[in-house]
Amino acid sequence: MSWFLRNWDQVAAGLVEHAVIAGTALAIAFGISLAVGIAAARSRRIYAAAMAIGGFLYTIPTLALLALLIPLVGLGRTNAVICMVAFSLMILVRNIATGIREVPAEVTDAARGMGMSAAQVLWRIELPLALPVIVAGLRIAAVTVISVTVVAAYVNAGGLGTLIFNGIASDHPPKIIAGAVAACLLAIAVDATLAAVERRLQARGATA
Repeated sequence: MSWFLRNWDQVAAGLVEHAVIAGTALAIAFGISLAVGIAAARSRRIYAAAMAIGGFLYTIPTLALLALLIPLVGLGRTNAVICMVAFSLMILVRNIATGIREVPAEVTDAARGMGMSAAQVLWRIELPLALPVIVAGLRIAAVTVISVTVVAAYVNAGGLGTLIFNGIASDHPPKIIAGAVAACLLAIAVDATLAAVERRLQARGATA
């Protein structure tokens, strides 16, 4: 505790870096997944292809993927962000496509009968009703990215992993514990926030 009180600024800086890396990766992954997920909801072939590619990327060990990216993008945050995006795609695409597919056909048929275009049905009916499932996927992806970002310190991406690995290298337990606890608290906070959003969306859907 005394080390943390003397060096809280290092932990805070690592926490901010960690959040930036994870947030950037999630934003990019969600943008890609939304486009692919919408297409996958309409086509079984696209869904199967997206799941195959996403599943393949998801099974690659983190350190192996980070190492494979070094000749292409070098060390640093870009390497880490690409790696985190790759790990998030399968989860997000699957939940977006599933959420849209689970919208009752009679609801979309009624919307079309009222004169809505395909785009209007998607943005006003399907995506709002699919939000609980989409947020559930975002919740899993967020916790996964926050956890895996710790390892990205190996490629000089920064974040709380740097604090942890520096502590390991110097055999300094307080530094290790501070970094590990901060990473855990960040993951727990994000998970709890998205879980609350998910419950609220489910409750709103039940009363609609």
